[in-house]
Amino acid sequence: MEDLIHLPSSPGKYNAKKFCLEPTSFTVKAEGVSKNSPPDFQKTKLMTRLTYTLDEIEGPFDVSSDGSIKFEEKDGIDYAAVTVQLPGGERVPFLFTIKQLVASGKADSFSGEFLVPSYRGSSFLDPKGRGGSTGYDNAVALPAGGRGDEEELVKENNKSTASSTGKITLSVTKSKPETGEIIGVFESVQPSDTDLGAKTPKDVKIQGIWYAQLDQ
Repeated sequence: MEDLIHLPSSPGKYNAKKFCLEPTSFTVKAEGVSKNSPPDFQKTKLMTRLTYTLDEIEGPFDVSSDGSIKFEEKDGIDYAAVTVQLPGGERVPFLFTIKQLVASGKADSFSGEFLVPSYRGSSFLDPKGRGGSTGYDNAVALPAGGRGDEEELVKENNKSTASSTGKITLSVTKSKPETGEIIGVFESVQPSDTDLGAKTPKDVKIQGIWYAQLDQ
């Protein structure tokens, strides 16, 4: 029962509500500024103001007698469009989310995978009027051959809104048994925007704090 010391509740089935995640750090895996340096997670400058937290998330939160826990994300403000800037000036947009998260483990570390939807919807039109479900099919003619960039042009013309996956690890650091409140820290790694399939996504690492209330 030592693993339950950080949880405000005895074993049972609970409902987590007012679950919120507030990032405190964004790093992006990219080539180093110095020549020939290997890709590494680099500190970034946040370009999005005050709208990068997830809030009012709800879902079942089960506590087993052996101290293991399981949380399933079901509803809430579970995504936020965020843009950060790398030291070299490149801006990296991504959809911070924990959609459909199923996390399990012990209080000091429970983790799971989640869905990362496309940053833009299929109806979004690029500057040349191309979109996934609307707009032109082709705005740049494919060359007859010999230029070697046909693959890149196909990516620009054929828009993709495919989803991807990310992974998050959460830890409980403090609790209030009398109110059912729990507080902790998290670390999440997920892909960045692909510009509807035209770009290779970068790995984005988000670290921060989280809060939730447990009800039976």
